[in-house]
Amino acid sequence: MFQIIGIVLLFGLVFGSYIMSGGNMAVIIEAAPHELMAIVGAGIASFLISNSMTVIKGCGAGMSKIFGGPKWKSSDYRDLLSLLFLLTKTMKSKGVIALESHIENPHDSTLFSRYPKIMKDHFATDFICDTLRMMTMNLEDPHQVEDAMEKQLEKHHHEALHPAHAIQSLADALPALGIVAAVLGVIKTMGAISEPPEILGEMIGGALVGTFLGVFLAYGLVGPFATRLTGVIEEDSAFYKIIQSVLVAHLHGNAAQISVEIGRGSVPSSAQPSFAELEQALADIPPEG
Repeated sequence: MFQIIGIVLLFGLVFGSYIMSGGNMAVIIEAAPHELMAIVGAGIASFLISNSMTVIKGCGAGMSKIFGGPKWKSSDYRDLLSLLFLLTKTMKSKGVIALESHIENPHDSTLFSRYPKIMKDHFATDFICDTLRMMTMNLEDPHQVEDAMEKQLEKHHHEALHPAHAIQSLADALPALGIVAAVLGVIKTMGAISEPPEILGEMIGGALVGTFLGVFLAYGLVGPFATRLTGVIEEDSAFYKIIQSVLVAHLHGNAAQISVEIGRGSVPSSAQPSFAELEQALADIPPEG
């Protein structure tokens, strides 16, 4: 919602101030189609040249994140802590063997199936199951497990940021591409140097529209899109960090309730449940039937 409001304000205030100061929109409107063809066309071409298909698809999916915000909401963090509570409690009370059926086939697990949104996230499910699988193989050194989990998180986070970096690179290129379009306009103008001043002035004004559009798109739209996408990815990454916090706390010998409370501290402030809310969520977990 705020992104749409921002875009409306961006166009309204920039072009509104131009009109109020006596600017002639006809010059921009007439020049914009071919200037945008050069700038946006060159931008798309350079974007395709410099990125893999995986990154390109990620940028498409990233647009929904820009306008939709973080994937994980407050209720999802409570669900994650509840799931981790069930898993660590089962390990404490029944041993790691009792978890084998859950981690080998999480989609058939009575524990994971209670939280379908988490189960649909392949990385979250695999991250939990792979870590628990290491524990079943007697890898119980908290420091080794934490180090192994940290490497997985760094890899996932690095890959998740590729689309944001690609969009930022496009934003960085647009001002220069605007200059390219403007230079082409100047070349065209110089070829008509014998025309009267009013014609040359209009042609130069049209050429400068290219510079304007390149800078306007870079710093008004594409750059903010990249910044917004980076922020959403950073916030979503906290979801996976909680998994690490809880499972490492469990390996240090803490009770399930204490482990999830440690994990609660890693939840972003805007979505963090209070101690009482988490306690109530854990109390509301139905007994395993």
